Amino acid sequence: MGFDANVELLRIAFWQIIMTAGPLLAVALAIGLLVGIIQAATSINEMTLSFVPKLVVVILTFGMLSTFMLTQLSDFFIFTFDQIAQVG
Repeated sequence: MGFDANVELLRIAFWQIIMTAGPLLAVALAIGLLVGIIQAATSINEMTLSFVPKLVVVILTFGMLSTFMLTQLSDFFIFTFDQIAQVG
């Protein structure tokens, strides 16, 4: 394998990380921002107020996107094992 092939495999791996973890991180960021704005507007500085809604929404999002994430990771691992089989 040449340098370019290794760089391409790393690019694909990083893209899989973004596609798998990105939606969960985006939802957590959006909820955190929304709760932070509400806390700033009402001057309520309770730590559980920012943690509990974020936890609930991220768990619900994880439940809804789990099939998508599993499919993405399964396809990536099949591709990776095919690449290993071609080398060996």
